[in-house]
Amino acid sequence: MSSENPDRNEPDETPEVWDVVVVGAGPAGASAAYAAAVAGRRVLLLEKSVLPRYKTCGGGIIGPSRDALPPGFELPLKDKVYAVTFSLDGKLARTRRSKKMLFGLINRPEFDQQLVESAQKAGAELRTGVTVSRVEQHGPEVPDRRTVAVVLNDGETVLARAVVGADGSASRIGAHVGVQLDQVDLGLEAEIPVPPTVAEDWKGRVLIDWGPLPGSYGWVFPKGDTLTVGVISARGEGAATKRYLEDFIGRLGLAGFEPAISSGHLTRCRTEDSPLSRGRVLVCGDAAGLLEPWTREGISYALRSGRLAGEWAVRIAESHDGVDARRQALNYAFAVKAGLGVEMNMGRRVLTLFERRPGLLHAAITGFRPAWNAFVRIVQGHTSLAEIVRTHPMARRAISTLDRH
Repeated sequence: MSSENPDRNEPDETPEVWDVVVVGAGPAGASAAYAAAVAGRRVLLLEKSVLPRYKTCGGGIIGPSRDALPPGFELPLKDKVYAVTFSLDGKLARTRRSKKMLFGLINRPEFDQQLVESAQKAGAELRTGVTVSRVEQHGPEVPDRRTVAVVLNDGETVLARAVVGADGSASRIGAHVGVQLDQVDLGLEAEIPVPPTVAEDWKGRVLIDWGPLPGSYGWVFPKGDTLTVGVISARGEGAATKRYLEDFIGRLGLAGFEPAISSGHLTRCRTEDSPLSRGRVLVCGDAAGLLEPWTREGISYALRSGRLAGEWAVRIAESHDGVDARRQALNYAFAVKAGLGVEMNMGRRVLTLFERRPGLLHAAITGFRPAWNAFVRIVQGHTSLAEIVRTHPMARRAISTLDRH
């Protein structure tokens, strides 16, 4: 603020301190910024790219993602999915259908842009083209114990009462917090424009192919005149994963079409005891290693953990001492672990089973109606895999038996 009295000896400007600074404007960061801004706090959202920007992502919006969106958010759907074709490495294909929509498909540039605009409408301020080099909670850049310094690559320092790290799977904020990762997978994807006759064949239907590598699978998601085709497998099998994608595209009869975009991305899952905070700094979404271990679905985890991070960042910003700030950060970690953490633990168990016996899961979901019904209820957001196993004795016995084998 400029001084009105020129005779005063204080500096002309006092450093601006934001209530909450969010690093990263993907679904997790935009959700965190929205949640903190809706609570009436002064929020700054920092993003290194210029928006909108492309992200390697299937773009499936399942029920839990839809339920975590801001009120009144209009999904920019490219298609609505009512049918799923399952295949086992290109064989034993079977299509299952639902009368009600299973999930929706979006393009990430539009979706992420709309989420950021929701945060801005709630009062958050956005700065793009800004790269964060580090955060400091002690030292010369930090004026007091209630403040965190976010240091940018150009040397500028931004001050905040609380910081949310949502800067992706190679997160600098995650490194500050000490996030530990134990599952890293490589996803490869091609955006393939197709003629109307081909697009019509895929309308309202997706393909999920259980792949040839342990824990791998492929997908085809239709989005109007473009098919998003991708595969994912454990990191370290790069050549084999690339071969799987090429074979997959060839089997589908799509090898003659030129992809508009070909890209790759590493997904990372946290260890069970990995920290989610340090001092006045929280992490969420990919930066925290929060995603479903079996399917590697990350949008719903980003939206849900982002919203929680924004809500708890408000409480941390209001904390007047380190003890209270730590207590609020622990409450955030508890909220994440009690919900998303339980789901991740079940996902790890299913991934282990899937790595060993993909044919068994394929047979169950394509030939056993209760398994298909469970899939439908999960993707529509009516329940979770962990909840089904907890409440259904038959499911619990089946998982326990498979665990033993």
